[in-house]
Amino acid sequence: MSRKRKNSLHARNFPSAREEAAQHRLPSRYAGPESSYRLAFTDTAFLLQDDLRPVRMQLELLKPEMVQRQQGIDATVVLFGSARIVPPEVAQQRLEQALQDGDAQLVARARQALRLSRHYVEARRFAELVTRASQDLAQPLTVVTGGGPGIMEAGNRGALDAGGPSVGLNIVLPHEEEPNPYITPELCFRFHYFAMRKMHFLMRSVALVCFPGGFGTLDELFEVLTLTQTRKVHKRPILLFDREFWSSLIDFDHLVHTGMIAQHDLQLFHFVETAEQAWELLRRELALDADAPPAG
Repeated sequence: MSRKRKNSLHARNFPSAREEAAQHRLPSRYAGPESSYRLAFTDTAFLLQDDLRPVRMQLELLKPEMVQRQQGIDATVVLFGSARIVPPEVAQQRLEQALQDGDAQLVARARQALRLSRHYVEARRFAELVTRASQDLAQPLTVVTGGGPGIMEAGNRGALDAGGPSVGLNIVLPHEEEPNPYITPELCFRFHYFAMRKMHFLMRSVALVCFPGGFGTLDELFEVLTLTQTRKVHKRPILLFDREFWSSLIDFDHLVHTGMIAQHDLQLFHFVETAEQAWELLRRELALDADAPPAG
């Protein structure tokens, strides 16, 4: 006659940290802020001390890594670009307001913003193309952005248009920005350390796509180019949207002419102008057709 086991053989012998924290009650004498009685992993004041910076950096490395693994995010396409590029309808409204106000400087700036707004459209269309076209691949591609407004918003929005998930890697800044509303909630992260954030941009990336942007975009682009040039990361397609913008901003030929980079370093990136052109280049470079299931 068999006896029914009261406890599973696989039950843990020790309570989990979550269980310990839930049961953790401070005696009134030791509940004040000066008390050291709290469990270390529940003691925020302790964790925020300068000496705990290595632990906090490790947490910023581990949390997004573990969550993305749990959510099945294996291969990503990263979009960089300005937070200041707005949708065409917003740019048009601002131009009309500037014209009404009669400020010539504001009008000129608004006209320029309207011209650049086409990149919002292309970023959104590109993210939608990537998400929709790769859904049937053995390893779907997930769009990743910095999680803010502008080009970042367009990328997350395009992925949502296609019914797919997308990642947002937000950063704490002096002028706080809310994450854009198109990021998959389970994949919306917030960083304190730029270094950890930039590392997560690259950890799963199979391609990086860079739209026009300012200091932050340049920082991200040149880090990727440097790591690729020095073979610290595997060579991946790096696409620069809008040849005219990038060629006006950076004289790549001058860098070659002066010996600052080699001629073959110009092969580290490609210029593209449209979402379709960018996707076709990625499809070819990554041999995605070979990964697609057979027809029928």
